[in-house]
Amino acid sequence: MRIGELSRLTGASVRALRHYEQEGLIRSTRGGNNYREYGEDAVDAVRQIRGMIENGLPTRLIREILPYLDGPSEVLPREPCAYLIDEVARQRAQLDGRIVCLTRNRDALEAYLRAARDRA
Repeated sequence: MRIGELSRLTGASVRALRHYEQEGLIRSTRGGNNYREYGEDAVDAVRQIRGMIENGLPTRLIREILPYLDGPSEVLPREPCAYLIDEVARQRAQLDGRIVCLTRNRDALEAYLRAARDRA
């Protein structure tokens, strides 16, 4: 698929997709017309990348983590430095905090819906 279709399917701008490619987060091939062509797997990858960026992960960290989304048992980390390990642990702790908050918000919405439906 071309970059415009990938943009439409994922909600990522064409500019963002080019940036992801420049950062090594996604890959494309070039057709005979020299247009970028992306595989179907790029849709899920871009959605995952966007989610990580929205949760505050920097692209340099996303690049390290992305291979683990499909097969952590098959991927070995490059020589991780202490800083990178600490950064990953810090980001995970922040995500854990957001998950707790989101879970409480979801539970509150569910309680509201139950109460509202019982009264309807």
